[in-house]
Amino acid sequence: MISTDRNIFKEGSEARARMARYGALADELYIIVLTRRRAGCAQTQIASNVRVYPTDSRSRWRYVFDAARIGKKLVAPTLVTAQDPFECGLAGWRVARHFKAPLQLQIHTDFLSPYFLRESFLNKIRVRIAHFLIPRATRIRVVSERIKKSLVSRFKIHISKIDVLPIFVDVEKIGSAPVKTDLRKKYPQFDFIALMASRFSREKNIPLAIEAFTEVVKKHPRAGLVIVGDGPEESNYETGQNIVVEKWTDDLLSYYKTADVFLLASDYEGYGRTAVEALAAGLPVVMTDAGIAGEVVKDGENGLVTPVGDARAFADAILRIREKRVTLKARMPFSFSKEDYLKRYKDSWEQCGVF
Repeated sequence: MISTDRNIFKEGSEARARMARYGALADELYIIVLTRRRAGCAQTQIASNVRVYPTDSRSRWRYVFDAARIGKKLVAPTLVTAQDPFECGLAGWRVARHFKAPLQLQIHTDFLSPYFLRESFLNKIRVRIAHFLIPRATRIRVVSERIKKSLVSRFKIHISKIDVLPIFVDVEKIGSAPVKTDLRKKYPQFDFIALMASRFSREKNIPLAIEAFTEVVKKHPRAGLVIVGDGPEESNYETGQNIVVEKWTDDLLSYYKTADVFLLASDYEGYGRTAVEALAAGLPVVMTDAGIAGEVVKDGENGLVTPVGDARAFADAILRIREKRVTLKARMPFSFSKEDYLKRYKDSWEQCGVF
C-alpha cells in the first residue's frame, strides 16, 4: 500500500489502528508512506504482519522515486493499492509493473472538479498523472457516486471496474458518545451556534462560510459560528465577536451534539466525512454541492445543499434553519458496521483477482 497519511506512524492514532485492521484482511501488509526527511518518521511494525516504511525523501519531488525504490525491494506483492491517483498512484504503478502485480487506485478527492484544477500548478500536474494512470489500473475504488459518475463520463470506464466504498464512520459509536463539552455553555453569548470542523485549506472555502454568516448576524446578532481545525489558511480568516476559531479537538463529537447546524462550504470534496459525522450525531448540515451532497446529505431532508461558491444562497440556507423555515431530520440514509465495512474493503481487493 502506498499512502500519504503520516499519522500511521503515531501510536494511538486512528490511522494506525485502521491500518492494523486492514492488515488482518491479508497475510502481509507493507505500507509505504510519502514523508520528508525532516518529518522524523522511522520504519516500524504496527502488527505482527503490518510494516510501515517512510520514504524519508529529501524533497516532495523525490516521493515517487523513493516509494518505488522501497517497494521494489520488498517481497513480491499480490496486490499494489495506492491511496491516490497522483504521487502514490504513480509510485504504485511502477511497483506493480515491476512485479507484474495488479494495481488498485483509490480516489478520495474529486480531482475532475474544475476547482481542483484551478487551485494550484501542482494540481494541474496531478490531473495529468491521473489521466495516465486510470486507464492502466486493474480496478478503482472511489468514496462517492459523484466521483464514479465523473470517471465513467470522462474516461468511458465500465462501471464494473469501479467499486464505491465510502470512508468508514462509526455511526453507533458517535450516537452513544457522551457530551463532555457543551458549546451552549462554553459560549453563552450565542443563542444559535453554527459549527465548522475542517482542515484550514483553500478548497474548504471557509471564507465563503464567514461571508455568509456575516449576513446571518445582521438579522440575528446573537448567532455564533465556531470553526474548529488547523492548516495553512488559518491566518486568512477574519474572526470577530460572532466568529470563533479553535484548534482541533479530540472532543468533536460533543461539539456536533451541542451545535444547531453544521456547515461545509467546500469548492470540491471527495466525500465530506465531517458532514457524515455531524448527521450521525443528530446535527443537520448545510453544505455546498460537492462530495456527498445529494448522496448522503439530501436537500430538504437531513440538510440543505447550495451551489458551490454562492455565499448568498449559503447564508439563506443558514437563515432558513435559524428561523425554522424548514424542518430537517438529521439522519444517515445508510451506515456500515465495522465488520461489514472491512468485508467490503476486502471484497474490493478480491475484485482485483488477488485471492
